Amino acid sequence: MRFWRAAECITGLLLWRYCCDRMASRDGTNWTKIMSNVMANIFGSSPVMPVEKHADVVFRCAKRLRAFFAAAIDGDWEKARTVRADIEALEQEADDRKKEIRLHLPKSLFMPVPREDILELLLVQDKIANRTRDVSGLVLGRKMEIPPSIAEEFLVFVDRNIDAAKQARKSVRELDELFTAGFKGAEVDLVSELIEELDRIETDTDDMGAALRRSVFKIESTLNPIDAVFLYQAIDLIGEIADMAERVGRRLELLLSH
Repeated sequence: MRFWRAAECITGLLLWRYCCDRMASRDGTNWTKIMSNVMANIFGSSPVMPVEKHADVVFRCAKRLRAFFAAAIDGDWEKARTVRADIEALEQEADDRKKEIRLHLPKSLFMPVPREDILELLLVQDKIANRTRDVSGLVLGRKMEIPPSIAEEFLVFVDRNIDAAKQARKSVRELDELFTAGFKGAEVDLVSELIEELDRIETDTDDMGAALRRSVFKIESTLNPIDAVFLYQAIDLIGEIADMAERVGRRLELLLSH
């Protein structure tokens, strides 16, 4: 019954569109524009463009970790504080966009995917910015020293996690095309390939994180015990950036399954 009502509604709207075009040719009134506004109110505008913009902000936030840790390793805490302020501002912008999307995401019956799945995707990608804020706050708050013997390996690990955030953004950027295509066709194959690459990057970060912990363990006896504990915690928080990015891929896979 619900299907037939929807079909009748669409048929009626198409007939109205035809009548509007005929009337416009007679009295000059822009009935087509009026009709478009009505259609937009019923079907809603694309809900994924704001999600894509949120993903951009999240990636820009994660990307600042490279400059932050470079400054921390150099002991330039003034520079680190400046970069941390950038991270906080971007994380706040991501939060604001998340709230705005939640308030205005269409509740239309004609969306090709459940509204809840879009919201779950939004929540997961927002956590990338949250982890970036958390680890930068931890390091700056303690003015944590990264031992010189692991500094290069540490930065490579940071870079690979940023790669994961970048790949997540690249995958999410295809959402609008997926939405337009009704989550079918060649666009699905493209996004699946992007998700597979995201999985490979996340696996790399797991392996690199394990190797970095082993490097810390080798020099653990030379570190203050409390500093060693927080260094391990920082490594875990950085690794969660790639974990959250990989979860973005899982949410996208769920969308593709509809």
